[in-house]
Amino acid sequence: MSHKRRVVITGIGLVTPLGNNTLDTWNNLIEGHSGLSIFDHHTITNYPYKVFGRVTDDQELIDKIIPSNKKRKTDRFIHLAMLAADQAIRDSGFDQNNPKIRDRFGTCIGVGIGGVSSINQASVELEKSGVKRVSPFLIPKAIINQAGAQLSMMWNLQGPMSSIVNACSSSGDAVGFSFRMIRDGYVDQMLTGGSESCIIPLAIGAFGNMRSLSSWNGDPKGACRPFDRDRSGFVMSEGAGLLVLERMDFAKDRGANIYAELVGYGSTSDAYHITAMHPEGRGAVKSIRNALYDAKIDCSRVGYINAHGTSTVMNDLIETLAIKKVFGKNVEKNNPKRSVISSTKSMTGHMLGAAGGTEISFTALALKNQIFPPTINLENPDPQCDLDYIPHNSREFSCNYAISNSFGFGGGNSVLVLKKV
Repeated sequence: MSHKRRVVITGIGLVTPLGNNTLDTWNNLIEGHSGLSIFDHHTITNYPYKVFGRVTDDQELIDKIIPSNKKRKTDRFIHLAMLAADQAIRDSGFDQNNPKIRDRFGTCIGVGIGGVSSINQASVELEKSGVKRVSPFLIPKAIINQAGAQLSMMWNLQGPMSSIVNACSSSGDAVGFSFRMIRDGYVDQMLTGGSESCIIPLAIGAFGNMRSLSSWNGDPKGACRPFDRDRSGFVMSEGAGLLVLERMDFAKDRGANIYAELVGYGSTSDAYHITAMHPEGRGAVKSIRNALYDAKIDCSRVGYINAHGTSTVMNDLIETLAIKKVFGKNVEKNNPKRSVISSTKSMTGHMLGAAGGTEISFTALALKNQIFPPTINLENPDPQCDLDYIPHNSREFSCNYAISNSFGFGGGNSVLVLKKV
């Protein structure tokens, strides 16, 4: 156990508002397209919140991948996880007929809220028709660990199975936990990342009454505006981002396609407030520094930062402050070798517990292709957000290290460091 194994990403599966597969999502991201749209539903006509990031249903794809006997027994967040996992597993070239692989192939899936849609439907049915109409499948549909459980059964993965619930840093922490499991020798491969789907009136009303949702009423594509003074709140989205991680020596021996190497992970708590970030970015700063220390690199070697970038005043200002505290002169605009930053949520919206897994995938793809996604809608920068956020258009440049930030309600902070291979 004393020998630390190197860990790489060999499979990526994405189901997002930008596309139902990794290629479509990535191409739309790099081209600066928005996946946000109006949710025209009769139950929210009086709500001031109209713009969301929804996955376009592909019934043929769902029918092909999800067995019919599982559809009614599983919530939508599990369906999205299944679709993303199918891509990631196949992309990795996993040999499902090798029993030795199955025994040391685990799952760790991050989910922030889980089956709130199923719980809401069951509550309505209970009030309307009584207890006998409550589905016996409600609990396995709703509980968060069923995403990992279903994926384990779907692919016969018999290694450790776990779930992480840490608000919007859930899947960042899931990837970090999986990275350490492989690095420390407990498993050889992990299916990890996150999934979330809770665009329903109950969740919209709850987030809206917290005054955190965007009330944008213009073109929906302009609703998410990280670091822009005209921002109006975050845009809630759904989706899934799953990755296959494995030992580097395994990947090289079998000639697998490697997207990037994971080299560092930092996780902290603000220990401050149930929803607000610490005003001095205490936890964010520590998590970035811890991740860099784990990776054994200086901040000057990081070329790109995939920001949490929610398009809320609090996150944008405090994340910018935290980045400045860690990176100092290395992010100043007058530095020609500066680290650059972008918020891909400007195009996808905020997928809550699935955000980290999706954005780590984006970061790996950016390193692989040496092209880095933009922050769209950055037309009138907030004067306190004065860094290089790659506005409007993607940018090509040479970069060996990148980080992905995830920060969540309750003060959870998760940061991953990735290296170009």
